[in-house]
Amino acid sequence: MPTFVLMTRLRSESLHDAHGRRETGKGWLKKVQTQCPEVKWLAHYAILGPYDFMDLYEAPDVETAHKVSLISRSAGAVSAESWQALPYERYLKLLDEVQPQP
Repeated sequence: MPTFVLMTRLRSESLHDAHGRRETGKGWLKKVQTQCPEVKWLAHYAILGPYDFMDLYEAPDVETAHKVSLISRSAGAVSAESWQALPYERYLKLLDEVQPQP
């Protein structure tokens, strides 16, 4: 299954209430699990920088990844982007196919 990275930014006021943040996160996850049961979660991180959270997940197709982003936006995220990711070893194999070694 393809791997995706979900980059999410929340409203600043929602980041300062640990209990509310926890409950909102649980509700979001339940909604994604209900509407996208085929998604497999790999990791969830709170991060520094322009985004607040980064999630790694596998989805069967790009339409499902779009659904995950849309659910995130509907749950109050200011922005939610899903990027497709390719394992580095697979990338190197593709590179060899494009530029064969002499």
